[in-house]
Amino acid sequence: MRPEDRKYLKSHEWVKVEGEYAYIGITDYAVGHLSDLVFLDLPDLGTDLMKEEPFAEIESVKAVSDLYCPITGEVVEQNEELLGDLNILTSDPWDKGWMVKVRMQIPSEVDQLLDAAGYEKSLDDA
Repeated sequence: MRPEDRKYLKSHEWVKVEGEYAYIGITDYAVGHLSDLVFLDLPDLGTDLMKEEPFAEIESVKAVSDLYCPITGEVVEQNEELLGDLNILTSDPWDKGWMVKVRMQIPSEVDQLLDAAGYEKSLDDA
């Protein structure tokens, strides 16, 4: 089971809310399917992100994939440690593997996302 303290998109991104901020990352399922990660391109600080729009690109030896933003908000921090070591996503996609911290503009958007059980069901249905 995936962590229940966050919400999910069917496209395998997660969001964890802390006050007016949210951390965004990708699930272990996504990391496993991408495998052999070689590059991550994150948005700059101050960038406005829109719900369900691409916000980053991740590249593996197999392909380049867009990552979709679960919520609308402004990037206030990037995970610099992750940019220097993509293996963190393999070892800890849930905590150390967060990608960006965002100041949420519409906090209620989180309520529209999948909970852990709903995300698990979406994997079963795929």
